[in-house]
Amino acid sequence: MDLILAFWGLLALIVEGVRCQGVYAPPTVRIIHSGHACNVEEERHTERVYTIREGETLELTCLVTGHPRPQIRWTKTAGSISDRFQDSSVFNETLHISKILRTQGGRYYCKAENGLGSPAIKSIRVDVYYLDDPVVTVHQSTGEAKEQFYYEKTVFLRCVANSNPPVRYSWHRGREVLTQGSDKGVEIYEPFFTQQGETKILKLKNLRPQDYANYSCIASVRNVCGIPDRSVIFQLTDKTASPLIKLLVEDPIVVNPGQTVSLVCITTAGEPPPILTWVSSNDSLPQRSVVKGGTLTLPAISSEEAGVYSCVASNNVGNPAKKSTTIVVRALKKGRFWITPDPYHNDDNIQIGREVKISCQVEATPPEELIFSWLKNGRALRSSERMVITQTDPDISPGTTNLDIIDLKFTDFGTYTCVAALKGGGIPEISIDVNISSTTVPPLFFSFLVPPSLTVPRGKSPLVAREGETVELECLVSGKPKPIILWSRADKEAPMPDGSMQMESYDGVLRIVNVSREMTGSYRCQTSQYNGFNVKPREAVVELIVQYPPTVEPVHTEVRQGLGRPVVMTCRVLRAHPSRVLRFEWLLSNRLLHAGAFDPLKDETEYTIRSLNREGWGEYTCNVINEAGAGKCTFQVTGKAYAPEFYYDTYSPLWQNRPRVYGFKLQWTQMNPSAVDRIVAYRLGIRQMGLQRWWEQEIPVEGNIGKGELMTHNLTELIKPESYEVRLTPITRFGEGDSTVRIVTYSGFYMYIETSRPRKEGDQARLVSPLFNVAPKNPYGITNPPAYCFGFFYHMYGKHIGSLNALLKQKGQMTSEAPVWSLSGNQGDRWKQAKVSIHPTSSFQVVLEGVRGPGIEGDIAIDDITLEEGECRDPPPNISANALSTSSHIWLLCAALVLTLLEGQR
Repeated sequence: MDLILAFWGLLALIVEGVRCQGVYAPPTVRIIHSGHACNVEEERHTERVYTIREGETLELTCLVTGHPRPQIRWTKTAGSISDRFQDSSVFNETLHISKILRTQGGRYYCKAENGLGSPAIKSIRVDVYYLDDPVVTVHQSTGEAKEQFYYEKTVFLRCVANSNPPVRYSWHRGREVLTQGSDKGVEIYEPFFTQQGETKILKLKNLRPQDYANYSCIASVRNVCGIPDRSVIFQLTDKTASPLIKLLVEDPIVVNPGQTVSLVCITTAGEPPPILTWVSSNDSLPQRSVVKGGTLTLPAISSEEAGVYSCVASNNVGNPAKKSTTIVVRALKKGRFWITPDPYHNDDNIQIGREVKISCQVEATPPEELIFSWLKNGRALRSSERMVITQTDPDISPGTTNLDIIDLKFTDFGTYTCVAALKGGGIPEISIDVNISSTTVPPLFFSFLVPPSLTVPRGKSPLVAREGETVELECLVSGKPKPIILWSRADKEAPMPDGSMQMESYDGVLRIVNVSREMTGSYRCQTSQYNGFNVKPREAVVELIVQYPPTVEPVHTEVRQGLGRPVVMTCRVLRAHPSRVLRFEWLLSNRLLHAGAFDPLKDETEYTIRSLNREGWGEYTCNVINEAGAGKCTFQVTGKAYAPEFYYDTYSPLWQNRPRVYGFKLQWTQMNPSAVDRIVAYRLGIRQMGLQRWWEQEIPVEGNIGKGELMTHNLTELIKPESYEVRLTPITRFGEGDSTVRIVTYSGFYMYIETSRPRKEGDQARLVSPLFNVAPKNPYGITNPPAYCFGFFYHMYGKHIGSLNALLKQKGQMTSEAPVWSLSGNQGDRWKQAKVSIHPTSSFQVVLEGVRGPGIEGDIAIDDITLEEGECRDPPPNISANALSTSSHIWLLCAALVLTLLEGQR
């Protein structure tokens, strides 16, 4: 039976004035749902399944218990690759996803942990339901007419739709429902699966005049999740034909960057009229592109937008038609020089009287448009017997030109320029210069250039510096022409100080400002090519050693301790350079307490306060010193009490029997109460939300507070339905400790059974508590069962009122539980209170059961359920409905009572 509860809550309060030991508890977790669920299958052996329609709002909430208040974390697995939630976490009690997508289905986990025991984890599987519009495609059998459909040809209509859950299809011709065997000229294939999803095929054998009609494919998921059927209509005629298209452009299209390019595509055949789309080999069309009908316009095209562009025409008949063209954006990229022979690679000098080949290579798009020219000292150079110009060389890379200088002479000295251009212009030329002069030729050997040399100055390696200084790493370089020096890390693959992998230097000096310890290591200086000459690089290595003060722990920590107790502070050295630590010093507020040489066999120093006094509170500093400076440990020694921890398993306000006022039982434990002096009081501050003024009072504390001991204080005179900010601060001989703040919110609920149709007489609804333990006081069992008072308010008004029963369900009892309290019939239009004493002998549950009467005018409501230790006292007089607040709570000694609706017949 599923009698409806209009409201239900998670409720817990503690009997006033009682302190309980052991209130710290590991977390428990339960997932509840709201939002737009289609269906939720309750807990099974494997998992819970939550079904939701695509586009609706998913809302899952973790209900947790435990103290201290657990931290909540939502995670997800088994999602789509495109779902980024699986790579992240949500630290919140409620997971909210608006307009959920099909890719966001999967298994969601709620994890709660508070440092006690193992984390509590619950999962729920979210299944997203959807149904896309079906698509019908039409095909002829192989080898038959391609341009039109006509008599004595076989035609296939395929229908496909993506869905979850699986889809069912039906075919209609006009208003006629087509089924297998209903028409000899029609054959319906069973669905099969393709890459697009499940497919349904309708076969029309040897087309007849009546086969030219409107065909409807209806896709249905049988109204699951309220998803309506979807349909598509295809009109088959004797003119139905697959698409044909034509591109009114050349292939390829060669343009300059910055030009506007328009591609025009037209249809030449196809019925129904095809739809034209454009696609690019670059995965997507450029952002600035404009598509209008069959025309694609690319304004101010760039080199990155070059590629293959295709026009695709589809009318769901046959295969789509596709035509492509290539757009080539003309471009020149800077080239390079090299000289043959290479005197420093082939151990051969380039000398006067010998042949020299200068090669120039440039990358060009399109490469067939590339043209070269040569200049000497700015004047055109023509090919001759001694100056041989070759435009293309089949033995080397394309886009290369060579200048062969036969029998090198002093008159050949000068500046040689290679000029690269594209035919037709529009692209800036590229020119590369090589200087050959008398100063570059040694008089003794008449060599073409002076090879570079590279050395590290004496005393410059290893180079020792302190962290934060500016250092200069130096390599001496010579040669004609003088090459640029490239600096890089030699000992590891790591970036240089500026973030790049290489840094250039024209004077051979690498300057590092504010050097850090991470920069310690080997640095390589290396010559670079210069003026296009392919010279074997020279290199040298410089060692850099960066000294830094000791790195210590803890950098800063807070030490809380009571008066008269010892305090031990330890400062530990993690690393330092030089590693030899010289000395240490302990200070209190800049007053030296103790100093000495650091023990080389230890990595720490310690300072002890044997008996803390008031003058000992303050900031202690330990300086650990080496040649590079000092590392500092800081200890803040205080008698400040830790913050209290509110007991958040208390959810609801207290009813005060006054229409406009409510109360709240504030509950808390003290974090590490024995760490400092005894807490003598708490300062309670409270203010109404939205107001500035705080009201404060002190709550005295008698005796010592135990770890995990639960303390309570009743807040009264709170105005309905306002919320309040509450601040609680412990007080010791030191003064005020750390404060904790929480919000108290008024929320009132009661519970009732709905008796409207389809409910019928005798249907039942039950509220069942969790299992409560009754601990025996001796090992032989319970000889004197404890007493509890089970109380609640009820409202039973109407001519069709059934029954309200209170039951005690004990663990291990074979017989069904019997009511400990029962009432039937109309009790008048007012709230009344019931109390009954129960004496369980084993673990037990309390149950409230509502039974429907003979008609719909019989709703039964309950409110303010309590469970108190001890026999019931005399119940208070009946209370009118107008004077009763609609709060809902449970008093329970040191535990939380969770009410759960159980469905079914007894």
